[in-house]
Amino acid sequence: MKIKRHAKIIDLISRYDVETQEELADLLNREGFQVTQATVSRDIRELKLTKIPVGGGKQKYAVMQSQNSGMNEKYLRVLKDGYLSMDMAQNILVVKTVSGMAMAVAAALDAMQWPEIAGCIAGDDTIMCAVRSVDETLIVMEKIRKIIGV
Repeated sequence: MKIKRHAKIIDLISRYDVETQEELADLLNREGFQVTQATVSRDIRELKLTKIPVGGGKQKYAVMQSQNSGMNEKYLRVLKDGYLSMDMAQNILVVKTVSGMAMAVAAALDAMQWPEIAGCIAGDDTIMCAVRSVDETLIVMEKIRKIIGV
């Protein structure tokens, strides 16, 4: 349940400018998750969310960027440039890439050190990512969608 709630939190903060824990708790409750402010506070800490400015003196929750942003930008660019599509088979994430880009995209995914991914194997245009669970596969897919912008 926590994994699904975390995925929903990431989804909600990407769609709405959520300023407070109470707002996030209200949104989660409307989505069918029975949460308290204390639960939301723990989730924010576990997801390493931070507040970023949105203008007009307001802030919103966002996923904290890595300290290694220069290197991360390179990996994000490789992922964006090489990605074509993805599908899941239980806890295996299959990513299709531009021909010849699978190894670079797999290396980028590995370098991001997402805790959900145990490892990746790449061919010419296909990557198989071993993800720790089916629920975490959905989280990884959502992370990739955010990077790709779809």
